[in-house]
Amino acid sequence: MKIQKSLCVLVAGLLGALSACNAQVKTPYGDNAAAGKYYDIRGIKLYTEVYGTGKPLLMIHGNGGSMSSFAKNVPYFAEKYKVIMVDSRAHGKSTDGRDSLSFEMMADDFAGLLDAMHIDSAYVIGWSDGGINALELAMRHPEKVIKLASTGANLWPDSTGIIPAYWKLEQKDYEAKKNTVFKTAKEKNDRKIFLLDWFQPNIKLSALKTIKCPSLIIGGDHDLIPTEHTVLIAQNIPNAYLWIVPNSGHGTLIEHKDEFNKKVDEFFSTPFIKRDPLVFH
Repeated sequence: MKIQKSLCVLVAGLLGALSACNAQVKTPYGDNAAAGKYYDIRGIKLYTEVYGTGKPLLMIHGNGGSMSSFAKNVPYFAEKYKVIMVDSRAHGKSTDGRDSLSFEMMADDFAGLLDAMHIDSAYVIGWSDGGINALELAMRHPEKVIKLASTGANLWPDSTGIIPAYWKLEQKDYEAKKNTVFKTAKEKNDRKIFLLDWFQPNIKLSALKTIKCPSLIIGGDHDLIPTEHTVLIAQNIPNAYLWIVPNSGHGTLIEHKDEFNKKVDEFFSTPFIKRDPLVFH
């Protein structure tokens, strides 16, 4: 009996240790061979990972980042959506040796990716540059977007679309390196990505009015994007809600992940009802 009891204690201990170990293991988003796949899209290879089943949800990350930016959001959404993570052109594992880059080009990539995956349309979450890409995708390929949530996006690259302090830092970087000869592939790619945000986007308010899908426009109250600019975006999209996240910087989806996940899911899963003011509760 003592031996049996000791074995039970040992097994229980091992199971507990295994459970604790499993709890610590995190999915390596952006480097998961089991979920990863490349697609040949418009002359480059876009790297993707897919999690969950259900209605398709495309996640688009920001400048200089990768799909791993959504590590705190994927587990929640994968419970009810088919989450499509993608490294944008010239980011992560989606290499691109060309010397040009634009938001329009990237939006066309995402539309091509959905076609290659045989997906007619998807929900879209975009953060920062990804938020810009979500808007561009809805403007250029309206049939591809069911609803979109865009956080931390700007329409133009000046000190009204980006807070002046950050814009001045970018200006200093641009001036310091504008005559530099970049030699390695990484140096050239990093500079290309930087210049994307220095010269772009250039979206007119009138263009936003062509967005037909319901849109949730999000910004932090201490974002790199001025609140007034985020409000302007929401005001010029015909079917939009506005959510300014209290006590948040640029990373709304990370800093307030639980609230972000629930609110965006609520927006996706409930009928859009136009309201004035646009504030999303």
